[in-house]
Amino acid sequence: MKEVLKRLKRRNKLAYFSLVALLFLYLIAIFADFIAPYPYDLQNREFSYCPPTRIHFREINGGFHLRPFVYKYHLKDPVSRKYEEDKSEVYFIRLFLRGTKHKLFGVIPSRDYLFGVGAPATLYLFGADLYGRDTFSRILQGARVSLSIGIIGVSISFFLGLLIGGISGYFGGKLDTFLMRMAELMMVFPGFYLMLALRATFPTTLSSVQVYLMIVIILSLIGWASLARVIRGMVLSLREEDYVLAAKAIGASNLRLIVRHILPNTLSYTITAATLSIPGYILGESALSLLGLGIQEPQSSWGNMLAAAIGNLQVISHFPWVLIPGLFIFISVMAFNFLGDGLRDVFDPKTW
Repeated sequence: MKEVLKRLKRRNKLAYFSLVALLFLYLIAIFADFIAPYPYDLQNREFSYCPPTRIHFREINGGFHLRPFVYKYHLKDPVSRKYEEDKSEVYFIRLFLRGTKHKLFGVIPSRDYLFGVGAPATLYLFGADLYGRDTFSRILQGARVSLSIGIIGVSISFFLGLLIGGISGYFGGKLDTFLMRMAELMMVFPGFYLMLALRATFPTTLSSVQVYLMIVIILSLIGWASLARVIRGMVLSLREEDYVLAAKAIGASNLRLIVRHILPNTLSYTITAATLSIPGYILGESALSLLGLGIQEPQSSWGNMLAAAIGNLQVISHFPWVLIPGLFIFISVMAFNFLGDGLRDVFDPKTW
């Protein structure tokens, strides 16, 4: 692993920085409950579509503070949702603030937050949505859903693809024909419409956890077929290698030959293909959420946050910060693509 990272940093700096960016996104997703200044479902209707909070160091009278502070916002025009700052009092941003009760990692009760401001001021770094919920906090919480769906979905689909492709290529014959025809049948249907059809078979009255698991299963069922075909072709050549024949001669079982000797030699391709496939899962979840079939409110994901914005052009024109979740989708998708391209170069012996 250390050698791979060195080679990646030396050969493709863009891919290396993409890896760092993705690790940062996953890190803040893990600790979202602590980093986010508010619970993702905390509503404050008085601050509907409140703009991003301005952070100051200098007061209106010229006084300068080393600690950043904010002013309290109040609604100036209820019709157009125009807000202005009340500069009569400053509210310093504090670290390790105690606030609204929430659960760390969804289990541990806590009132501790990494940063925030005292009431009645608010700290909406990315503004607020229609219900006055903090967009920044919801993006951090939504990262758990959008980013983990890609990892878990790819893990399941690539496990299926490796197993089915390995069995098909190793044994051949009628079993190979049956498995490959089944894979081709999955690939015949357009992925997006197949995803919608599978989603329609489940009831709409499901909890957020059930919807999350269902989306992972749907995306995994769609993604395994193309990998299985590629792995099958690689196994057809690998099964004739000397080390495989030697292991077979000393009595190794077929399952051991496939799992311990053949499939590990496909990992260089598999890791690259998996990295390049994750964006498809992120976009798949976003597409389902845009159609109202994904993660349901009040649970947040980047997809359903963006869906709430795209449905109304007037909202976008007046409150453009509602599109920020789309920026995070773009950054994560591009980072995975850059990282996949970099890993492909790293694992290609011709470039060494």
